[in-house]
Parts: sequence; C-alpha cells; structure tokens
Amino acid sequence: MMLLNASGCLDALVAPDVARQLDAFVTKTITPLPREGNAPPRIAETAHGMLNAIGLANPGRDVFLRQTLPRLAETLDIPIWVSVGGFSARDYAETCAGLDGSDAAVIELNLSCPNVDEAADGAAEIVAACREATAIPLYAKLSAAHPDVGAVALAVAEAGADGLSLINTLRGTALDPRTLQPVLARTTGGLSGPALKPIALAVVHSCYAATGLPIVGMGGVTTGQDALELIACGARDVALGTVLFSDPDAPARVRAELAEAAERAAVASPDDVFARAHDVEKLPHTRRKVTA
Repeated sequence: MMLLNASGCLDALVAPDVARQLDAFVTKTITPLPREGNAPPRIAETAHGMLNAIGLANPGRDVFLRQTLPRLAETLDIPIWVSVGGFSARDYAETCAGLDGSDAAVIELNLSCPNVDEAADGAAEIVAACREATAIPLYAKLSAAHPDVGAVALAVAEAGADGLSLINTLRGTALDPRTLQPVLARTTGGLSGPALKPIALAVVHSCYAATGLPIVGMGGVTTGQDALELIACGARDVALGTVLFSDPDAPARVRAELAEAAERAAVASPDDVFARAHDVEKLPHTRRKVTA
C-alpha cells in the first residue's frame, strides 16, 4: 500500500519535508496553456470539509516540463505522478506525449474537475488518445457525480487505463450567513473533506467490482481507519487531500494509525484486508476472467 497526496493539496517545493513522508507525489493538474484560475474568493470552509474553486491555475505544460518537473525530481526522492488536464482529447494526448522521457512515473488524467466551464471530450475517448500517445502508466481520475461511475470505470479500463483515482471533489455551494450570498466568486466549488468519505467508499467499492484495476482511494481520509476502509473496498493505495491543509504531519500520523487499525482488525498488514468488503466470487471482473 502506497500513501500519496491528492492533486493540488500539497506544494512539494514549498513543503518538501511533508512530501517526503509520502510514497509518491502527485502534482497539481497541468493544462496545455497557463491558467490563472478563477477569481477570488475561491476557498470556503464548510462544517465537514472545504469548498475550492481554484480553476486549475497552473503555469502551463511548457513551463512545467522545462522548470517545475525537473525541480521536483531534484528535490524529492520519491516517484512523481503528473496530473494532466485539458479541454479535448488532443490536449490530454499532447501533454502525455510531452511527458515521455521525463521524470513522470505515472500520469493521472484529471477527467472530473468541477471548477472549470470548458467541456472536455468523453473519458474513454481521452484515455484512448493518451494510451496511443505514451507508454507511461495512466490512472483515470473520475467523478462520483456520474449516475453509473462503475460503467465509466469499465469504459476507461477498456480504453487502456492502468488504474483509477477515486474520487474527485463534488460540486457544492456555501452561503455567507449574514448576507445569504455565495461565498465563492463563481458560486460553486468542489467539496472535499470528511463529508466525502461514505461516497468515496461506495465508488471505490463499485469501480473495483467493475474493473479489478488498481485504485488510489481518496475522499475524506483523515485517519488510518479511513484509509483501511478504503483498502477494504478495493483501493490498493490511498491519497490524503484536505487534511494536509490543517495537519502537515498527516502522512506520518495516518501511516502509524493505519498499522494500528490493521492490528485491531487482527491482520498483519493493511494489505491483508484488501477487498474484504467484497464477496470475491461474485465480482463481475472475476467472473469475466473465469468465462474468458
């Protein structure tokens, strides 16, 4: 089991000591051209999490490849996963092709950001285009908002995804209690934090059952017990998100708590509870392998 950060929740160049507590570092999403992101205010606290409407602010693909990625590789002694975004299959594929020969260990395709207005092509189409463009492993980051996310997961698996990142934020709104006006300038943002955990568990469970792909589970992880439950639902690895803003020692703490939670579950390692929440004989992907 690896422990990662969720994309956009940790600046490794500002806080390298925190990043080095992880097993791999996931970059902020990169788009072909530079983006300033959305107008402020673009962060709002909620009772059980946080709303963000950053809008994929980043320096753009060329600056990232020329400056940021080499600096990350020089600073960190852990694998670097690059989060890639765009507004067409061609955008994604060209960025993936540009990463060939770089320090990127894995490419995470951000197919589900709720904080941009531009429409992207279908998830499977994007994955297929990226699969043709690079040999680097591809993880598809999907939204829980789709009514049948398991079907989307199966589609991206068949298009060439090597793994899944689940889940991204969900769209929400916060109002100022005095004015009853939206706190965020764009009204809505992506909800993250503890409120997402039950949804993340359900989506990881569904997508593992549908595909059997390796999954990075995320969404509301604040304790080792949270991480263990995601593993039991089918996550091979776990990512920390919102908790990193308030607790920079979260990676070390969650790792220690995870070992304690495994001991309470009477297993030698967290990996020993992998997919325990499933009836293995009834898994769709298992049946497909048997009948193939």
